[in-house]
Amino acid sequence: MHISIIIPAYNEERLISLCLQSVFEAIAANRDFGFTHEVIVVDNNSTDNTAVLAKKAGARVIFEPINHIARARTAGAAAATGDWFIFLDADCVLNEKLLADIFQLIKEGKHVGAGSTLLMPGLPWWAQAILNFWTMLSVLFGWAAGALMVCNAKAFREIGGFNLALYAADEIEFSQKLKKWGKTHKLKFKIFSSHPLETSGRKIQLYSGREVFLQFMRLIFRPYRTLHDKKWLSIWYDGRR
Repeated sequence: MHISIIIPAYNEERLISLCLQSVFEAIAANRDFGFTHEVIVVDNNSTDNTAVLAKKAGARVIFEPINHIARARTAGAAAATGDWFIFLDADCVLNEKLLADIFQLIKEGKHVGAGSTLLMPGLPWWAQAILNFWTMLSVLFGWAAGALMVCNAKAFREIGGFNLALYAADEIEFSQKLKKWGKTHKLKFKIFSSHPLETSGRKIQLYSGREVFLQFMRLIFRPYRTLHDKKWLSIWYDGRR
């Protein structure tokens, strides 16, 4: 079994090395599964040293000129040769136990894909409450967080991959399409919770509570307009790092 780990990255020079270190260490810790692998970083038109650091860490780097998370993931998938794809955000630290869970799921052959609950250290109480609410929805409805999405490569291609019209929340629609494909092929979809994925809480650190509140109000009251135009998604696309 060949696994493609795909990491979209836009101006991630502060965190990409740690992310890749965690990926290679987790792979080494799970070598007994006998899977081969490739690690692809998609430089999403960065203006910093993201690509240089990714190559130095041992990843294959490809370039996607349009700053758009769904396009970056799609470019990575197009370049990938794996039987399974693991989409991982560049501000995450992959732990070896979570990767073991993923590899075991792949080995068993009973699932079309998976996601994971998240851990964001150091959040204020109100941000932790938002994360807890998302976790409840993720587990209840089987929605993978965008920070980690695992899928069968054949299924990815047959469902048409990610919706390029969306600039955020494409992971929810993607999860729904994967589950539908899986149901047709008698395969399940899982949200891992035993070993949550550690991801950065930097949006909470870099943006004021007012900015975060206004962003989420736009998403709640004008979801279609907001999700289809990145000028309304400043927290995702203004480049603050």
